[in-house]
Amino acid sequence: MTRVNQNFTKLPGGYLFPEISRRVRAFSAEGPPMPLIRLGIGDVTLPLAPAVIRAMHRATEEMARQETFRGYCEETCGAYDFLRFAIRDSYLARGTRVADDEIFVSDGTKSDCGNIGDIFSSDDVAAVCDPTYPVYVDVSAMAGRAGEYDGERWTGLVYLPCTVENGFFPDLPEGKAPDLIYLCSPNNPTGTAATREQLKTWVDYANAHGSVILYDGAYEAFITRPDIPHSIYEVEGARTCAIEFRSFSKAAGFTGTRCAYTVVPKDLVREGISLNALWDRRQRTKFNGVSYVVQRAAEAALSPEGQEQVGAAIGRYLDNAKRLREGLLAAGLAAYGGVDAPYIWCRAPEGAGSWEFFERLLRRACVVTTPGAGFGPGGEGYVRLSAFGDAEEVRQAVARIRRAL
Repeated sequence: MTRVNQNFTKLPGGYLFPEISRRVRAFSAEGPPMPLIRLGIGDVTLPLAPAVIRAMHRATEEMARQETFRGYCEETCGAYDFLRFAIRDSYLARGTRVADDEIFVSDGTKSDCGNIGDIFSSDDVAAVCDPTYPVYVDVSAMAGRAGEYDGERWTGLVYLPCTVENGFFPDLPEGKAPDLIYLCSPNNPTGTAATREQLKTWVDYANAHGSVILYDGAYEAFITRPDIPHSIYEVEGARTCAIEFRSFSKAAGFTGTRCAYTVVPKDLVREGISLNALWDRRQRTKFNGVSYVVQRAAEAALSPEGQEQVGAAIGRYLDNAKRLREGLLAAGLAAYGGVDAPYIWCRAPEGAGSWEFFERLLRRACVVTTPGAGFGPGGEGYVRLSAFGDAEEVRQAVARIRRAL
């Protein structure tokens, strides 16, 4: 008889965001007194940049002519040279060296963060920040790396507390070093960002212990402060211990278009084996590449014109983040993030729980947030607010939340 992967059966409940959607649908069916303002899921709301749209139109026209039609991409792992070279040059523009054959284009950072585990042993111990993006935890559990779920934590994971006291950036763990270390900066969900000195501590630790840092830089484009590195490879020693994930989803509004990339340095070797070669082999076997039209769109997003246009959109989202953060602080709430990231991490008042505060804001203010408990036990007592909404709706949301407290 066919057997299933029993690790899937250990996963508690459903994924966080479908559960939020279920509760919001149920409330909507009751007839809310005001239109809902959705500041929960981190989905962009502004349209694609004009330069991106023009590139997609040109590429679509090419696909309509036999002499310019494209089928399978025979270049590196389904990624066209023009996009890999554009990504390489974007790193060089900031003084960071990344070779074009270290860049692997994909359909999303979420996919790559989940799939990267294929090239590591199921016995490798993973460390995750607490709170953290749920995908890191769930894919570890699916691969059998997380142990058993005790109702709050997974017994096989190393949890790295991220609290007010440590600025929401983890301290080095005590005891045996984990093999895989998930770090995210600018951070989802806390909205904070790591300094060069903070990352250097982890890079040195990983190199000393033979660990690999899985570095999620999906929100790099939102960095505003000069002391925050845009890539972990700006830190000396990172090329021998870190894999970096980047995305066009939030940087260029590609959440519905799907394009991202992962950088695996050729300097990164474990047990005498190149991780670049392993990831290349995995991708060639299991992935056929992102469409030509979308890759042309991503190339346009990295052009000078595209960067100016997507930068304007990012600026609008950051304005929203500032308005949210300042409004919540003025209301007497403890709020963090929103400077180098599109997220605000807000502590629930009066010791309320995450889901309790979520329901209060939903029912009293008709504002949808994300309960912090969904990001791990360290997120209990917080909610996350996204700045990807309309500016006027953000202003209304702040006013409604203040009345609801």
